[in-house]
Amino acid sequence: MKKMIACSGVSLCMFLGTVIFTLAGSNMGPADITLGEGGKKPAQFSHKKHQDTIKCAECHHGMAADGKKIPYTEGQEVKKCGACHNATVLAGKMKDTLALDTPKGAGHGNCLECHKAKKDEPAIKDKKIDKCDTCHPKK
Repeated sequence: MKKMIACSGVSLCMFLGTVIFTLAGSNMGPADITLGEGGKKPAQFSHKKHQDTIKCAECHHGMAADGKKIPYTEGQEVKKCGACHNATVLAGKMKDTLALDTPKGAGHGNCLECHKAKKDEPAIKDKKIDKCDTCHPKK
């Protein structure tokens, strides 16, 4: 009887562990994001489309206590870019603060660079992903 109870307990723990692991791994963030909401030209960002083609670590990263960029690791908390990419948090910690200390600068530095690099790939060539209105649609 004790073996049966012990086996049931172990099975239950394994089942719950699997469910929790699956749910934790499935939190991939919102499918669509508006970057710079409230600004002059907010960017529409399809998080889901990007997740289907590139790894999280290609865009996401963390920041060490000394302000240095650290690589993203699976399960790491992902904050909004503006939580760190702002003049307060990065003050004096970046070489080129004008380019990277704002969400706009971070987006243009990371996103635009990638879009320009990928614009001639066969699957993307006709989409003109290197144009401003790709992310900043005209109203």
